[in-house]
Amino acid sequence: SHIFKRNRDLTKAWKGKTEQLLRVDEHDFTMRPAFGGPAIPVGVDVQVESLDSISEVDMDFTMTLYLRHYWKDERLSFPSTNNKSMTFDGRLVKKIWVPDVFFVHSKRSFIHDTTTDNIMLRVFPDGHVLYSMRVTVTAMCNMDFSHFPLDSQTCSLELESYAYTDEDLMLYWKNGNESLKTDEKISLSQFLIQKFHTTSRLAFYSSTGWYNRLYINFTLRRHIFFFLLQTYFPATLMVMLSWVSFWIDRRAVPARVSLGITTVLTMSTIITGVNASMPRVSYIKAVDIYLWVSFVFVFLSVLEYAAVNYLTTVQERKERKLRERFSCSCGIPHSKTMMLDGNYSESDANSLAGYTRNQMAPEEEKPEKMVVHLAMSNESNSSRKRGLKGHVGLRIIQNTHAIDKYSRLIFPGTYIFFNLIYWSVFS
Repeated sequence: SHIFKRNRDLTKAWKGKTEQLLRVDEHDFTMRPAFGGPAIPVGVDVQVESLDSISEVDMDFTMTLYLRHYWKDERLSFPSTNNKSMTFDGRLVKKIWVPDVFFVHSKRSFIHDTTTDNIMLRVFPDGHVLYSMRVTVTAMCNMDFSHFPLDSQTCSLELESYAYTDEDLMLYWKNGNESLKTDEKISLSQFLIQKFHTTSRLAFYSSTGWYNRLYINFTLRRHIFFFLLQTYFPATLMVMLSWVSFWIDRRAVPARVSLGITTVLTMSTIITGVNASMPRVSYIKAVDIYLWVSFVFVFLSVLEYAAVNYLTTVQERKERKLRERFSCSCGIPHSKTMMLDGNYSESDANSLAGYTRNQMAPEEEKPEKMVVHLAMSNESNSSRKRGLKGHVGLRIIQNTHAIDKYSRLIFPGTYIFFNLIYWSVFS
């Protein structure tokens, strides 16, 4: 049993009260240590337990951390033969002087109190004090969403004394960058934590003076895969779907119009859904550029068919007037008009042996048909066949307008070029 026997701490055998051992009643702890002398140095270190949430809408973050202060107060020194420290809970904190550190730009913060107040006070015989507490704080973070969702955000948690200027209290990081430690298990759903680091500087207030301010800086990189699945891929597919109308018959008005309207409404829904989860900033975000350019491509595909339909109507009106003028001036009483399917055979052509070509009628209303205007003649069969092969011109009504042909190349090529520029600039 002597192996586990510990050296006896004489301070633990003190039969008086702790306040009497630390002589709490003999001093005025409303005053800082060494009042009237130089500024008292207060070292700080922090261990981040968790980074709970990042809110883009509220532009803030929530962090749980262990905040520790180190200073020396000779009024708390006590006799000890083995230099052992004494540890207390939060009840003694209310009776002695502690640094009045607060979180700058804090929205909400609290000290955990389950099952008791998460406060520890450790006093060493020479008067050095360690004061530790477990705190959850929600602080403001000024975020820049101009590259959202391909952005990186840098947020800071700032600590400062509320009452004591740099002439009375000097806050500093106890071990430099080593003063900040983080749990390796910290992770966020939408962000990758790139690094934590510490800085310090002076803050000036016109009414009260200069104060030491400590910064806990951390950089977050947003995960892009979620937004690729939820925003970029659907928007790209809607743009590609709008191109399908370029391969649909230009006379299929219901099909092309309904396809264009559907893609436009879907893009509007995607844009509305993205903006609903974002703060109403006054500048353009990267995702806005992509979505609105995609919306313009979808909208232009609708306008493209409107132009095709209008030009087709104008062309048919002109041909109809031209046909009516020719039909009045031809002067051939025995004429016959035939509608032939585009897939005619040689036997079908030979069946026209009793006719010779008088004139070729312009395009008619139905697609994939050949309109042939033929007149009766008394020529021989051989001459009629030669006339059919050498002179009969069969004009196939085109189902695709020239604008559709060019659009099949211009729209995809332009959109691919836009994507190359977009991802090279923002990624």
